[in-house]
Amino acid sequence: MAIKRNLPAYSEASIKVLKGLEPVKQRPGMYTRTENPLHIVQEAIDNASDEALGGYGRQIIVTLHIDGAVSVEDDGRGIPFGLHPEEGVPVVELVFTRLHAGGKFDKAAGGAYTFSGGLHGVGVSVTNALSTRLDVTVWREGKVAQIGFAHGELAQPLAVRSASRSEKKSGTRVTAWPDPKYFDAAHLPVGELQRLLRSKAVLLPGVEVCLVIEKTGERQRWQYEDGFRSYLQEGLAGAELLIPLFEDERFVGANRNGDENFAEGEGAAWVVAWSEEGPLVRESYVNLIPTSAGGTHESGLREGLFQAIKGFIELHSLLPKGIKVLPEDVFSRVSFLLSAKVLDPQFQGQIKERLNSRDAVRLVSSFVRPALELWLHQHVEYGRKLAELVIRQAQARTRASQKVEKRKSSGVAVLPGKLTDCESTEITRNELFLVEGDSAGGSAKMGRDKEFQAILPLRGKVLNTWEMERERLFANNEVHDIAVAIGVDPHGPGDTPDLSGLRYGKICILSDADVDGSHIQVLLITLFFKHFPQLIARGHLCIAQSPLFRVDVPARGKKPAQKLYALDDGELASILDKLSKDGVREQQWSISRFKGLGEMSAEQLWDTTMNPDTRRLLPIALGALGFEATVGMMTMLMGKGEAAARRGWLEEKGNEVEADV
Repeated sequence: MAIKRNLPAYSEASIKVLKGLEPVKQRPGMYTRTENPLHIVQEAIDNASDEALGGYGRQIIVTLHIDGAVSVEDDGRGIPFGLHPEEGVPVVELVFTRLHAGGKFDKAAGGAYTFSGGLHGVGVSVTNALSTRLDVTVWREGKVAQIGFAHGELAQPLAVRSASRSEKKSGTRVTAWPDPKYFDAAHLPVGELQRLLRSKAVLLPGVEVCLVIEKTGERQRWQYEDGFRSYLQEGLAGAELLIPLFEDERFVGANRNGDENFAEGEGAAWVVAWSEEGPLVRESYVNLIPTSAGGTHESGLREGLFQAIKGFIELHSLLPKGIKVLPEDVFSRVSFLLSAKVLDPQFQGQIKERLNSRDAVRLVSSFVRPALELWLHQHVEYGRKLAELVIRQAQARTRASQKVEKRKSSGVAVLPGKLTDCESTEITRNELFLVEGDSAGGSAKMGRDKEFQAILPLRGKVLNTWEMERERLFANNEVHDIAVAIGVDPHGPGDTPDLSGLRYGKICILSDADVDGSHIQVLLITLFFKHFPQLIARGHLCIAQSPLFRVDVPARGKKPAQKLYALDDGELASILDKLSKDGVREQQWSISRFKGLGEMSAEQLWDTTMNPDTRRLLPIALGALGFEATVGMMTMLMGKGEAAARRGWLEEKGNEVEADV
């Protein structure tokens, strides 16, 4: 007799639609950093910086008020405050109360912002949502407009008056009182704010950036006419440089100069220093947005430097026999400042810490490489000094790699025949891809970098090994091949395994972006958690996230044709929404759905899933539950006799599942 449970009702009323700024208030961590209010203040600073970047402002003033408020004031054009032609609401009100409303989506010629950092359209609306109060004053076209908000809602309707003779001509001032309940710490970290403002001054030559602290009466001012060079030297703290600073900037011109794949104005400015010892300074920006986690523009800088120096070494026959120079040898002692201008940057996450735009690798490297090649050939002695440093780094790396090899057992089992191994013997650099199916394995073999990437195709679904005894593991061919390929024997959580035979620094699960692919991921994670737990504990296991959709967009205005990839329906909807806001009609783009990895060409698989510069890897690590609770959860989910417990868990938790609609 079936037991009837008292389950919560699931009806039409169960579906909740979040309106206005409610999504931000409910989950602020999806939109901003919640350690402290700095990032919501930075949104306003970025807007002022974008005005200066466009050549419309010469001053940015940030004031920390005694009552905890923060003001950001600029002398730019001022936010328009007339009625929006479609919404019938003052534009300044829309900007602060609607997500995905702003002046930075229009990238066509004549748009308000051709290059800008704010692209998600949720910037200052997030500032408003997470503030108890926010006031805006705009000076524009001989008038002064004021509007006020409380907890994200309109509190003081727009009031417009004529400006007096003593008032400024144009600009915007945003004053916000961050709501402490959304942040771990209510106070702004002044040191971080100072570094942010100083970097803005460096990246905006001639623009004055000021910080006023009312409590102490202190006023700090930064203005750099030649900022990059002095800023990097200041950060290096007097460290002795091997060669003079390598500084340059290159941008696509109006005639494109063969750069058909990039828009006019795209490019980068950089300053690079090599030192044999001392601290390293590495900072990068995209359209003035600091990218603390790096991204594809930094990868382009690394690739450009590597190719130029490698070419110089080969031209002058400087490389000793048996030594191979790799990008990390060139980059290990590099300090740099990089400022990229990208017409339509794609960031990872709303807080924009990392640039994901795949084209940025080629954009930056295509400018850096010829610039450095020319510089090295003009300064051959400096080039030789730099080559000597790089070769020493390569020799040290090679010696370290050989030490690892010596610790390996001489009785290594014969590697599985279907393993396509890599050439490198550097364990930390090598990667093994466990690929679902022979078809996808073939594409992965052709698309990989054979220097450091190995491929092991798996046939069908791996056995559920949660309750399997260790002694019986190798009876299964797939499990046997995985264990032999990685070079580590099965072990338990309390064991101290011998990892000297480990052959790969990363073990990447690569499966289709569908339900079966997710099942394979779960089965492989189960295998490693149960029988190879130290590989998870030490960060060796990860999932390579392959896209489910490709969107082909034709060339438009300054923007060349694009191929955009989405991991899931949510990302696809976000891409299509952004294209619509950019003025692309639905009939212009085409959407392709990948039924599996086997449908992807080798080039597509490399570009989206395997290239370290452009892929997205999801590291597997023990979660907040802790080890014992995780074991209990895995037993319930994967145990053969746990069907009743699984059903009860699904009935209890099923209503908590959220779908992106």
